[in-house]
Amino acid sequence: MSFSYFCGVKPDYVTSDYVNSFIDQAIAEDIGEGDHSSLSTIPENLQGTARLKIKQNGIIAGLEFAMDIFNKIDPKLEITYNKKDGEQVSIGEIAFEVKGSVRSILSAERLVLNCMQRMSGIATYTNRLCKLIEGTNAKILDTRKTTPNLRPLEKWSVIIGGGTNHRFALYDMIMLKDNHIDYSGGIANALKSANEYLKESGKQLKIEVETRNLGEVSEVINTAGADVIMLDNMDPETMKDAVELIGGKIKTEASGGITEENILEMAQTGVDYISIGALTHSVKSLDMSLKAEIEK
Repeated sequence: MSFSYFCGVKPDYVTSDYVNSFIDQAIAEDIGEGDHSSLSTIPENLQGTARLKIKQNGIIAGLEFAMDIFNKIDPKLEITYNKKDGEQVSIGEIAFEVKGSVRSILSAERLVLNCMQRMSGIATYTNRLCKLIEGTNAKILDTRKTTPNLRPLEKWSVIIGGGTNHRFALYDMIMLKDNHIDYSGGIANALKSANEYLKESGKQLKIEVETRNLGEVSEVINTAGADVIMLDNMDPETMKDAVELIGGKIKTEASGGITEENILEMAQTGVDYISIGALTHSVKSLDMSLKAEIEK
């Protein structure tokens, strides 16, 4: 993690190469050969101001990324921020003001809004779920159920909202899910093979194993070599029994069937983590708009 004025930390996976590549591709997609609406109506040298207006209560995210977008389109644009990433925002508030070339502001408008609305929606939902389990030891995790090529922004938004990132991709952790286990001939075979692979390759990766019942939990414990046990689609009573059976020897993650209605009960079973794919795959964007400030 690196320090950021906007939210305290900026994840290492949000690299400058990713940011530049993403914005370049997004500009090519949206502007192409030119923003003809602005080119045909806005004088080349016209200067102006626009404000980002909040239209829905929530947690704001993407302010730092918006600055990257504005700077890429026109480094001469001046941005004054009233909010930081991760702060609560309310309807009618102004998150920032941008001044400079009107053509540049209008060309950046939709890309800034698309990113910030998506990121803020994720941060807002993550924050809501985190508040629902306050007082427990459980932490909210995201998943790999992200939009292709938007994963860094979406996982960053989870952090801004107060959540915790799970593995980033297939390469930074071994997760033995039901298909891996079934193809390998069972939990013991899969877990032993994974540990042998790490030993032979010299890689230092955590291993997580998905379990569906107490029998599978016992099998993981008896086989050894797992760092995390996923308790998949278990009811609260079974999950609590599983946590007691594990006895703190291995970290636990609740997954599957988690809703706002049952998340506190799940957290109270004593699990260490609760993973929720809906943080990134089903979230609704936070409403906001970039409005011209016209001097009268």
